Amino acid sequence: MQSVADALGPLFLLILLGGLLGRLRQPNGDFWSQLERLIYFLLFPAMLIATLANADVGEVMVVRLAVALLGGMLLFAALLWLAHRRLGLEAAAFTSVFQGALRFNTYVGVAGAAALHGTAGTTVAAVAVALMVPLVNVLCVASFIAAGTLGPSSLGKSLAALCRNPLILACLAGIGLNLTGIGLPGWSGAAVELLGRAALPLGLVAVGVALRPQALLRLDRGVWAANLIKLALMPTAVLALSLLLGLDAVSRDVALLFAALPTATSAYILARQLGGDAELMAALITGQTLLAMATLPLWLHLAGS
Repeated sequence: MQSVADALGPLFLLILLGGLLGRLRQPNGDFWSQLERLIYFLLFPAMLIATLANADVGEVMVVRLAVALLGGMLLFAALLWLAHRRLGLEAAAFTSVFQGALRFNTYVGVAGAAALHGTAGTTVAAVAVALMVPLVNVLCVASFIAAGTLGPSSLGKSLAALCRNPLILACLAGIGLNLTGIGLPGWSGAAVELLGRAALPLGLVAVGVALRPQALLRLDRGVWAANLIKLALMPTAVLALSLLLGLDAVSRDVALLFAALPTATSAYILARQLGGDAELMAALITGQTLLAMATLPLWLHLAGS
């Protein structure tokens, strides 16, 4: 337990630092929104490309990892839709619960995998991102369409944004460079790797800045349902699948880590743009991020990390 705490503790401290800077409004203006765009469109894609382009993906149990992670995600997506009437939520609130239950914070996930297992953990995490990001985006956009919270014009914009998603494009680019044997030749490898190194610490601070403590006052049925799935049921299902599939220790830990991650801060922007319940989304992001500081170490300890 101590080794897990030692690995994840510094990550949580960076998130709390971001929370403090956000409360103090330092730096002021639109600094953080612009930094978040830089991380999302440049730094994090650079990290994914640098990792995937040179990784020995053949050592990763890709199919079994996909079954564990995507199987858990599809299971709870289906269960949520089957139970959405019983939850008694309005359409906008349901889309936020759906995002809160399925989305995951990639910054925390990749940083945690690197802290736990070094380069091997980062490689498996990059593969996990390549597998999960396309599916979770399709599922969440589909939830807005099915709930009827967006019109035809917004639907077109959402699908176009999905095709331009920088994380998806970065994963495709990294895998392409790997499979073709091109890699990142010459100075390009070192340059892209340097860019990528900045993504995780800055991303974690940005996660903290995005927290909204006042949103924690909202504790309705939607909050309980999303938090129960994201922080308890999803990790249980993925851990069980990982053990049944015989994943190696690194892949098992990364799969469990990604299953137990708090929801993504970008979900708030999507909720605002596509007609979701933004206030509920803020409550889920803030609550899950703070709760995960306790639940993530517990899950990884349970898995024997």
